Amino acid sequence: MNTTWTEFLVREGATLEDSGIRFDAPEAEVRAVESGTVAVPLVHLGLIRCAGDDSVTFLHNLLSNDVKKLGPQSAQWSSFNTPKGRMLASLLLWSDDSGQMIAASADVQPMLQKKLSMYVLRSKVKLADATPDTVLIGVSGAAADAALASAGIAAPVAPMTQAVAGEVRCIRLDLRNLVVAVPTAEAPEVFRKLAAGGATKAGTAAWQLAMIRAGLPLITAATQEEFVAQMLNFEVIGGVSFNKGCYPGQEIVARTQYLGKLKKRMYHVHVSGDAAPAVGADLFTPEFGDQSAGKLVNVVPAPKGGFEALAVMQISCAEAGEVHVGSPQGPQLQFLDLPYALPEK
Repeated sequence: MNTTWTEFLVREGATLEDSGIRFDAPEAEVRAVESGTVAVPLVHLGLIRCAGDDSVTFLHNLLSNDVKKLGPQSAQWSSFNTPKGRMLASLLLWSDDSGQMIAASADVQPMLQKKLSMYVLRSKVKLADATPDTVLIGVSGAAADAALASAGIAAPVAPMTQAVAGEVRCIRLDLRNLVVAVPTAEAPEVFRKLAAGGATKAGTAAWQLAMIRAGLPLITAATQEEFVAQMLNFEVIGGVSFNKGCYPGQEIVARTQYLGKLKKRMYHVHVSGDAAPAVGADLFTPEFGDQSAGKLVNVVPAPKGGFEALAVMQISCAEAGEVHVGSPQGPQLQFLDLPYALPEK
């Protein structure tokens, strides 16, 4: 954890929680991201810096995407998998002056760094926890570009590209969502400028809603080793290369793609009720009876009540339409739109 940054945020009125941070009730913060533009300290993410002469080749041989194609102005989604193709971490990856930066859920970052370190051997690579010296701030909303401009930050035009000005990097994920990477010493000034420029200070729930609506999943400790990349639509969002060569789990991921054996997909759903369903909660359908048909991946309060989530489930169950959370008699899911089309079976 970056204590210098979190201490500043507390002085700014934030409350630290196990799941992240908040400036207001989560229900209010998700309404803010729906109706306006927010600036969110991404304290629920951890960072790893990969540096050295062999850093590109090292990551290329371990991750699901083609790191050799990661240019100085680009960014990538990627994953680190078990040999059986199950995702241990979902990653946002970009280049900087020192090498490559990896952002993953904070609760899996120590595990990820340890496992990656096991592969270093004689490679000219150094892995380090970059969380203490680099801050990530998410900016989401229709006026995100204007808020960034008011803070003197240029926003890149194309998705999954970055713009650099001095020590500040801005990565565009899609039309409405951008991530700013800034040295810890400069982060308070950047955050205050974003707020002064029209972005509401908001907490983790606001960013989670933005990511859920963008169909961009985050693997946390509760969902490690549950999903093959395609179950999370990772090949749809550009997180998998099928012609880069071997990496842990590559054979399973490729077989899933080319032999047509994918039976599960990720969907955007709403869950009614006042009690938040747990991340990793099982899903049930009449077709599968008492057997789990899927799991919740990410969950956040919905602006108009209930909860929005990303959920992985049997494709046949999604097509049938009746899916319940927690038990066969639990709350029924309502299916919502994703911003991208899923491939036909």
